Amino acid sequence: MAAPEIKYTQLFINNEYVNSVSGKTFPTINATNGQKICDVQEGDKADVDKAVVAAREAMKVGSTWRRMDASQRGRLMNKFADLVERDLEYLARLETLDNGKPLNSSRAGDVPVVSKTMRYFAGWADKVCGKTIPVDGDNFCYTRREPVGVCGAIIPWNFPLGMFAWKVAPALCCGNAIILKPAEQTPLTAIYLGSLFKEAGFPPGVVNIIPGYGPTAGAAIAEHMDIDKVAFTGSTEVGKLIQQASGKSNLKRVTLELGGKSPLIVLADSDIDVAVNWAHQALFYNMGQVCTAGSRTFVQEEMYDEFVKKATDIAKKRVVGNPFDASTESGPQVDKEQFDKILEMIESGKKEGAKLECGGGRKGDQGYFIQPTVFSNVTDDMRIAREEIFGPVQQIIKFKDVEEVVERANRTLYGLAAAVFTNDINKAIMVSNRLQAGTVWVNQYHNVDVASPFGGYKMSGSGRELGEEGLHEYSEIKTVMIKIPEKTC
Repeated sequence: MAAPEIKYTQLFINNEYVNSVSGKTFPTINATNGQKICDVQEGDKADVDKAVVAAREAMKVGSTWRRMDASQRGRLMNKFADLVERDLEYLARLETLDNGKPLNSSRAGDVPVVSKTMRYFAGWADKVCGKTIPVDGDNFCYTRREPVGVCGAIIPWNFPLGMFAWKVAPALCCGNAIILKPAEQTPLTAIYLGSLFKEAGFPPGVVNIIPGYGPTAGAAIAEHMDIDKVAFTGSTEVGKLIQQASGKSNLKRVTLELGGKSPLIVLADSDIDVAVNWAHQALFYNMGQVCTAGSRTFVQEEMYDEFVKKATDIAKKRVVGNPFDASTESGPQVDKEQFDKILEMIESGKKEGAKLECGGGRKGDQGYFIQPTVFSNVTDDMRIAREEIFGPVQQIIKFKDVEEVVERANRTLYGLAAAVFTNDINKAIMVSNRLQAGTVWVNQYHNVDVASPFGGYKMSGSGRELGEEGLHEYSEIKTVMIKIPEKTC
């Protein structure tokens, strides 16, 4: 299928597409061949300032957005979801062109996540409630939830559409305005979505989209005194910088969804074929470019050798190629920087003594394709077992008993996700309770639902996205205390 026409490449501010103040542009690259797709307007601090002015105007008391009924906010969000569904094929092809993920994944997964997330939070819009509290004395006490104000969002390149929706939907549900910076590697779908917000009828200034680089546009959002909250998904290193920038500016509220090195534990009583297939998807889905990737596959020693053989066989059969081909299971890595990093990590695994079962190098002679790679005989001290690779490299690690593997699984700076495969419900519950992770899957992997909260322990972040818990990250609680008179007039 042919690549789509590029319709928008500008910043989206105050419901209009505009050039950057500086007039600078940057290229977005096709990962399948390393060639430029197009040039995009490059936003920086001056453009963030313009977007903040527009968002502040939208949030003024008496503005159309502030006066809008909550139910009407929900209707606008549902209208936006309708438009996303109308343009599903175009958005899917645009996502595949800019990101490199297989078209089947974009079409069946990434685009539907946008409409589903919008519809879920649209349903919450008129249900964001306070409560009455029976305080002591002659007082009537109640709480109300109010919008935080102007929210900033900085999203990654691995799921551009999904991360856009995860940030924007709860912010709009609660009545906030938002300024979003897409990743410089994958800005095109976010820019296009601006047109759908305008078509749906959102007032000017409510949604603003500033493509640009992290050290300029991203830093301007994190440091801005008139942005009240920032939500970031990306690396732990950048998350620390955003947290620091908030502390040095206005102590804005910060939610962070950061890196991971997630353990996937396979107990000897599990169904080996089920576990092998899930472990394969846990690691190789989206070319391994997933923060929750099951990148430490712990397998009990009784079935270790058989598991390694089966895992290697399925990895060898994985189809890597043109993401617009219907038979393709994996496309290229997102850019050369990521491509080079993954190859360097593979070399470190070889040097440190892991056994390379398959893959281990580049696939083809153009673009950023990497062979599905499996290592066995991996030990906990190896770099490939400690550091986030974010690529198609599976590490299979041997363990003896449950107590040992839980302790080893938790021996990491991260705590985003984990999984356990077993047919013993008692072991499933015990291991799930002991694992230090924001999400634990049992006999499955990568099952994330908009209704359930998502986030990490330790250096995998702070706060939660999705579900009611994620919704509350975008509202302030106000307590109102009214003195009840002792007698009527």
